[in-house]
Amino acid sequence: MTDAIATVRLRPKVDARRLRRGFPWVYANQLVTDRRTRSLKAGTIARLEDAERYPIGVVAVNPNSKIIARFLDHDPDIRVDQEWFGHRLRRALHGREAIYKTPYYRLVHAEADGLPGVVIDRFGSAAVIQPNAAWADELLEPLVEALAAQTGVTAIVKNAQGRARTLEGLDNVSSVLLGYLDGPVAVPMNGATYIADLLGGQKTGLYYDQRPNHAFVANLARGTTVLDVFSHVGGFALAALAGGADRALSVDSSVAALKLAVAGAKASKVDDRFETRAVDAFDALETLHEEGRKFGTVVCDPPAFAPNAKALDAGLRAYEKVARLSARLVDEGGTLTLCSCSHAADLERFRSSCVRGIGRAGRRSQIIRTGFAGPDHPQHPDLAESGYLKAMTFRFIG
Repeated sequence: MTDAIATVRLRPKVDARRLRRGFPWVYANQLVTDRRTRSLKAGTIARLEDAERYPIGVVAVNPNSKIIARFLDHDPDIRVDQEWFGHRLRRALHGREAIYKTPYYRLVHAEADGLPGVVIDRFGSAAVIQPNAAWADELLEPLVEALAAQTGVTAIVKNAQGRARTLEGLDNVSSVLLGYLDGPVAVPMNGATYIADLLGGQKTGLYYDQRPNHAFVANLARGTTVLDVFSHVGGFALAALAGGADRALSVDSSVAALKLAVAGAKASKVDDRFETRAVDAFDALETLHEEGRKFGTVVCDPPAFAPNAKALDAGLRAYEKVARLSARLVDEGGTLTLCSCSHAADLERFRSSCVRGIGRAGRRSQIIRTGFAGPDHPQHPDLAESGYLKAMTFRFIG
């Protein structure tokens, strides 16, 4: 258990009204960073006061981060312990159970679920935690105990991958925190069965955020041949095949991910219509064009090309290139779905890059849908970064 025994204070002239209304972060230039504050251990739970010493709430402090304090609770006397975690997890669980009939979803989406920097994905009787903020790493034991108590999961994995942990000064050592896993797990979604490696896969092992976009594309793809680029474990391709696509080709640079995709195709009983290529995506798009291949449904879901503002210009050029190369492979009347998980590239910039790329390929199109992350990835109303995923579908008319 942890008491809010330390106190940190906003600088004079910093307006506390936005924080009181719910904005979840305090930046380093907004906080008094005297010797006492700078000496606090990363992850310290503290009481936040305004410049006049009126309490605002309880925060987690990391003096080494640009986000020096993250809001945990607006009650300045709260204790951040297993009971507190249990309350947050019950609220998150209630929200997911109202949407999904089976326990396969993102259970906690960081700030939007009141657990800043914490991601928890549930896979039936197992769960994966990404404690991407120092305070969550410090309080991992009561979090794990509360998670097991509230959900009944019997295996919990800590995934320590990712840039966010590096920015917080945390290690990259993943481990099993509770129970055991004897291998990858099967995940039913959109009529397909995916195989997720919770111990060694990317992120938590599966990308639940694309679920509604998988479903939309699967409906479009009936009776077509599908190209799924940056496919990971079969993402769009397996949903499309389960929905009635004729055939699908998944492209990814990761041999391990494509092995899981093949296992998913077998579990979904669509492996006779599924093939893979383990190759760089840009090279694959060039090669398929040289081969004269065309597809009725094409999807490109790359990693974050613009993970931060500094990478924005290069990232937008990369998205434009993906659009240009993939547009050449779409049948007339077919569809192209382009995705971005870069929060630095907002929807307008991403759309402009896609439209430029398609135009430079000499193709004409119409936008038929703009999709976002599923409802198990709620957005914090005051934090645009929590709405990172965009998926634009174009129908080709020339």
